[in-house]
Amino acid sequence: MSVEENKVLIRHFLRELAEGNLNVIDELVAPDFVDHSLLPGQGSSREEFKRSAAEILSVFLVTSFVIEYQVAEGDMVVTRYLERAVHQGEFMGRPPTGREETFTAIYVHRIAEGKIAEEWSEANTLDVTLQHLEQETRERERIDQELRVARGIQQALLPNALPNLEGWELARHYQPAREVGGDFYDFLRLSDGHVGVIIGDASGKGVPAAVLMASTQSILRAVAQSTSAPGQVLAEANDVLCEYVPPNMFVTCFYGILEPSSGRLHYANAGHNLPCCRRSEGTDELRATGTPLGWLPNMDYEEKETTLVPGDRVLFYSDGLIEASNPSRELFGTPRLRNLMTAHPTGGTSLVAFLLKELERFAGEGWEQEDDITLVTLRRSEFRARS
Repeated sequence: MSVEENKVLIRHFLRELAEGNLNVIDELVAPDFVDHSLLPGQGSSREEFKRSAAEILSVFLVTSFVIEYQVAEGDMVVTRYLERAVHQGEFMGRPPTGREETFTAIYVHRIAEGKIAEEWSEANTLDVTLQHLEQETRERERIDQELRVARGIQQALLPNALPNLEGWELARHYQPAREVGGDFYDFLRLSDGHVGVIIGDASGKGVPAAVLMASTQSILRAVAQSTSAPGQVLAEANDVLCEYVPPNMFVTCFYGILEPSSGRLHYANAGHNLPCCRRSEGTDELRATGTPLGWLPNMDYEEKETTLVPGDRVLFYSDGLIEASNPSRELFGTPRLRNLMTAHPTGGTSLVAFLLKELERFAGEGWEQEDDITLVTLRRSEFRARS
């Protein structure tokens, strides 16, 4: 065979192998083939070469393969190629990363009587790959540890106990979609004996949303202690956030001030989901208009007021509940939520447990949560405790 024919043979061999065609080994590799680029425990024969190739192809899905150059002289062909592949399976104890990686290699092949008789490589490509995966594993472990710490910090920012209010039952549920999330809730003891109730949702997911959530919660806590009007609290917090929140991020937030003795709830809303209020005559929503925090400066927030009588309860929630979908891509939705509120008259923790059970039934087995879910319930007891 000529030098050009040898180069064509090697190009055909490498491309077919990259596409997963192991039969090309039987077709183009000599029976007495010797592999000079071995991993520990790997044999140098053609069968061992084929077995190793099959294992590698089952773990790394090749997405592109480019031969950058070839040179040849006599029966020797040198080839440099670039390959991109997704690490999709466990390999020598390393878990899959799911990422697309880029590998380059230089191979030398000797051709004898139209067959590949020997193979060398500039460096053992698999060995380099293993080193890379080892680095990936260590990096992932470091990130996981940092996320666990971040989750602990975020959990510490949320109330560690519910307020003990005579004549009221409170419950909460917080379930981030990732290690950390953008949802938050809070109960603020105000100087006049009233209680501030906050629920919010920072846009996005993961660490960026968690950082914005923490900043927003801190700002609201500070502003609420000096301002008694919920609309003013949201307006001042909005102006602070507009100074440094990136243009593509914002926070929706509901803030209410509860007077426990009378049941009066004075509230404002910065673009958050409308709380559901279950009363004896049916279910309605606590409506108030306002733009999300951090979006536009100098905004006004409408203030509304309602009175909760014994037996009334309110559900504050994030959109992870109503935007959850089932296998048919149908959304859980606000109408379903209102119907469930109406159908289940009990309050407190039992309402939270009931809604979560209904969500699980709706979403089906194997449901993958896509967004943070936060539920807070506030119910005025029908009978007040005796003093």
